[in-house]
Amino acid sequence: MEKKYFNVGKLVNTQGIRGEVRVISQTDFPEERYKKGSKLTLFQEGNAPVELTVLTHRKHKNFDILTFENHTNINHVEKYKGGILKVSEEAMGSLSQDEFYYHEIINLMVVDQFGTEIGKIKEILSPGANDVWVVGRYKKKDALIPYIEDVVKSVDLENGVVHIEVMEGLIDEN
Repeated sequence: MEKKYFNVGKLVNTQGIRGEVRVISQTDFPEERYKKGSKLTLFQEGNAPVELTVLTHRKHKNFDILTFENHTNINHVEKYKGGILKVSEEAMGSLSQDEFYYHEIINLMVVDQFGTEIGKIKEILSPGANDVWVVGRYKKKDALIPYIEDVVKSVDLENGVVHIEVMEGLIDEN
């Protein structure tokens, strides 16, 4: 069986001349994913995956700045620009109840309190206090569902269904 990988960040540029790279993080656990000794796999179109071991991590503005073992200058990391950093499924760890990885939520069917299908979750936004699930609807505008207790009543991963309570004004009928 082929190993599964999940995105943790996009390597967008180098930082300075000492082998640092700028990463736009796509993980809720940067302190865990980027800690010293963590194994990440870099995927780039047209190239074989490269396993990298995190040496250092720091935050700078909106970026996570990383260095990797045996990559001590800009010449070692310049070729990685545009690559996607991923973590293997085994390294992901388990979450507590009512916590989910994005890949578990994407493509789940959303059903309202009357059993009416609203659509499928196609994207997750993280604008601030809570996540917002973008639900693609057939021949209608996408619905934006806040991941809050008053709206999301249950997530059934086994059956691929999210049950929500539609509050007045939550879903545009167009």
